[in-house]
Amino acid sequence: MKTLTIDGIYVTASDDIPRDELQQYVSMEREHYLTMHSMQVILDGDYVKIEVHTKNKPFERIRRITGYLVGALPKWNDAKRAEEHDRVKHSIE
Repeated sequence: MKTLTIDGIYVTASDDIPRDELQQYVSMEREHYLTMHSMQVILDGDYVKIEVHTKNKPFERIRRITGYLVGALPKWNDAKRAEEHDRVKHSIE
């Protein structure tokens, strides 16, 4: 197994796979995985197994206020902020 960096992606691959072939695999997978940070390429007989590892995307909470789905509070206008401040919040016990 060898480890190298191709276009900023860490690639671990079987020793007998040439670099130009690995470059093609990186280009092909990058079209599908925009947050790819590493990949593992293993030669298994006549087949190539590719395992892609991606970066975690941040989770954004979405709230439902008066029937509308809204994202982060800083994006809200003054009326929505006042509505969120004045609403009754229920707790789970």
